[in-house]
Amino acid sequence: MANYPLRWMAVWNRNALAWRKSIKTALLGGLAEPLFNLFALGYGLGSFIGEVEGISYIAFLTAGIISLSSMNAATFEGLYLAYTRMAVLKTWDGMMAAPLGVGDIVMGELLWMATKSVLSASLILLVASGFGLTANWQVLWVLPIAALSGFCFGGMALVMTSYAQSYDFFVYYITLGVTPMILLGGVFFPPNALPDIIRQGSSCLPLFHVVELIRPLVSGRFAWPMLSHLSVPLAFAVVSTWFAIWRFKRRLLR
Repeated sequence: MANYPLRWMAVWNRNALAWRKSIKTALLGGLAEPLFNLFALGYGLGSFIGEVEGISYIAFLTAGIISLSSMNAATFEGLYLAYTRMAVLKTWDGMMAAPLGVGDIVMGELLWMATKSVLSASLILLVASGFGLTANWQVLWVLPIAALSGFCFGGMALVMTSYAQSYDFFVYYITLGVTPMILLGGVFFPPNALPDIIRQGSSCLPLFHVVELIRPLVSGRFAWPMLSHLSVPLAFAVVSTWFAIWRFKRRLLR
């Protein structure tokens, strides 16, 4: 049992070394689009909107973009890159030939996805802080929330990958899962602007709760009762991790 974290870190270290070879393009790709959205929508659309929930629209949008970026980082890694390692490069087969099990691989992959989410959130947070879009030291607590987001959305992505037979399969999840979360999760506008039945449905989505945790931290309005929002992404993370391990065991060990 004591060796399990070392096994997970071996997988994490392999992915980190591979990522380091393309670090410039990876950072540019992960940072450019969110910042374009933040400043184009924040200043452009924000000039017409004014304030939202007592803060400027760009400050409101900052939390949404950080949440979205942390989700996208883990989702892309858990779908396309994990599938490549599993089915195309057969990297996982090589790992299982070593003293690593399917559970070790999944946990190591999830640790790496959480790391990618934290890196993505950190870069946007750094730029936003430079432009005065964060309130105070509370914003540092965004990083552990981003890590939880990585585990949550990374686990969900790995579940999809466990069923995939080609890259085309991921279109279903992106279209029917990720896109509704982005549009209904409070990234670009307050959820209370939605009709009641849709708002109640959106509260079941993990991205909604990640945004609800990050937004008060960015604006300096965090209160302890808001920690209740941790329960949904945490539940998604635990259940999806367990299910992904079970699915990959059935797929890879048959």
